Amino acid sequence: MWEWLKNTACEAMLLCEFTSGALSNMIDSRHAAWDPARTRAWVEVDSDAIASNTASLSKLLSPQTQLMAVVKADGYGHGAVTVASEVVRHGATWLGVATVSEAIELRDAGIDAPILVFGAVRDRHDIRHLAHHRLCPTICDIDHGREVSDQLGSLERPLDVHLKIDTGMSRLGTSASNALSFWETVTQLPQLTISGIYSHLATAESLDESTTWQQYNRFIKALDRLPRLQHNVAVHLANSAAALRFPRTHFDLVRVGLAIYGLSPVPLSSANVELTPVLQVKARVTQVKDVERGAGISYGHQFRASHGMRVGTVAIGYADGVARGLSGRIDVLVNGTRARQVGAITMDQLMIDVTKVPSVRPGDIVTLIGRDQSEQIRAEEWAAASDTIVWEVLCGFKNRLPRVTKDAPNANAASTGVTNGRFALLDRDRLHASSP
Repeated sequence: MWEWLKNTACEAMLLCEFTSGALSNMIDSRHAAWDPARTRAWVEVDSDAIASNTASLSKLLSPQTQLMAVVKADGYGHGAVTVASEVVRHGATWLGVATVSEAIELRDAGIDAPILVFGAVRDRHDIRHLAHHRLCPTICDIDHGREVSDQLGSLERPLDVHLKIDTGMSRLGTSASNALSFWETVTQLPQLTISGIYSHLATAESLDESTTWQQYNRFIKALDRLPRLQHNVAVHLANSAAALRFPRTHFDLVRVGLAIYGLSPVPLSSANVELTPVLQVKARVTQVKDVERGAGISYGHQFRASHGMRVGTVAIGYADGVARGLSGRIDVLVNGTRARQVGAITMDQLMIDVTKVPSVRPGDIVTLIGRDQSEQIRAEEWAAASDTIVWEVLCGFKNRLPRVTKDAPNANAASTGVTNGRFALLDRDRLHASSP
């Protein structure tokens, strides 16, 4: 009995080794060394592109203007720690996030750069984390300021905060007409120190500039109502679009999100800057089969083959961020050739027409967004196909997809070479410059 058990165990071990080896050999036979993060589907992040984009954007700014890299929503789906670690090495002096938990993730990774939390933090536990992790919250109105100050209790030094002025976004913030009372009240709160004041532009990417300049002028008038701004009070207004289009909106700090990731909300021809897309989305072919004319493909048989065709199954689906609404509307790249996605995209898999890519076989890499040889598919194609914006496309890739970083530097280096985020006294003439 013991001999039988021992022999059976040995056979099982050999079978497991054979199966594992077969999978590795299937992938390794045509591709680089086996990588467990690349066995199914993954997001590939180019750290060199992050560095290049950050440096290019920094060159657009005057010496007195600092760059805040917006890394909320897990760095627009790229991986917040990876992005933050890189941008602070190449010119960004501030980081922007939406929530306290996003900021804590960066602190836990050893990133020491100043962090502005855009959202209105109201939970008492989150408020206490602000002080513990040296975070700068946004204060959106007088009641909010009082609430934060009261919850902080007694601190060795007041917490730096930025005031939010609503100039036309109608989201967070106090109206520009009430800026003075807002400022004066928060100034008197014992646990808070105003270190910044800002607003957000609603239509900076629009060809019609009228709303942008209307907001700009409201912001200037709000600032004019305040006492002379003191040292280290940061004034900021520009997002990516304004940073690229309107130098007059730069002030002390620009908040750049999309452009850091190599995409632009506006045509780059007028911005004199070169940006490189950072993200690629890739997956493996898991099966290739021939289907007859008239065969239905995927759920609901929304697609039927109009002729005999070869169909490849790819290991990625809507649970990974490839929206079902893209079914039949996008191409992918296989061995440098475009192939159409066919049939309904399913939760974990999708199918592609590889009739014109006869060499494809299981283990081949499919590029859904990115470059393969001379061909490229950009995230903007997906946005257009699904009638949405490119921000949503990038933020849609789920955590089930590993983020694989090319040429990633040591994350511990993120805390070095970062300025303290302090600002020089504003040039009031620059503030009072009228819009065109």
